[in-house]
Amino acid sequence: MSSLRERKKAETRRKLREVALDLFAERGFDAVSVAEIAEAAGFSKMTVFNYFGSKEDLVLQPLQEHVEDAARAVREGAPGESAVAALRRTYLSALAAGDASLGGSDLPLVLRLQGLIASTPPLLARVLVLRRRSERALAAELTAATGDDAGSSLAAAQILAVWHTLVGRNFRGLLAGIEVSRVIADGLALAERAFGQLESGLGDFGRAAPERTDAGGDVPPR
Repeated sequence: MSSLRERKKAETRRKLREVALDLFAERGFDAVSVAEIAEAAGFSKMTVFNYFGSKEDLVLQPLQEHVEDAARAVREGAPGESAVAALRRTYLSALAAGDASLGGSDLPLVLRLQGLIASTPPLLARVLVLRRRSERALAAELTAATGDDAGSSLAAAQILAVWHTLVGRNFRGLLAGIEVSRVIADGLALAERAFGQLESGLGDFGRAAPERTDAGGDVPPR
């Protein structure tokens, strides 16, 4: 159970983000200062920076929390499972469960956040930076499994291009007013197709070779 201090910090962070999103929606991202956000929320400007490193972080912090998702899926994959298979399983399971980061939720806050990002070039530029971090993290995980640095970089770029394309289509559907159940159903079908295409090209890449015991028997990787 979280402490009272942790709950208060979480509530402060939530209030700052919601006030900021309201102001951004009303006046535009560039027209709102951190000082104005702080005043509207009833906090000092320093308090805002204690919780968020920049104005962009007020919007993008939820995305930053998912930078390692693809790398983690590969790292925690089943023994002998390929990278594509691990990511397919992770993506399909999360979207079916309504994961907001994949476009599986139509909560107003989620839609406001995505609409703001889509209409704000500085935020889109930061999203590209976060995607590049995800790609590097996945490439590093694949390199650890295969020892193939160049091949891992290429595979990570291909995999995450597909991942982000799928997520983008989900969010565009939600922002266009399509029912979330339909977005999820269509997204699952398209993901099966997309990961199938990836698997045809990448095959077993990212599947670490089983280690050998002293007695010569195989043990699962890691």
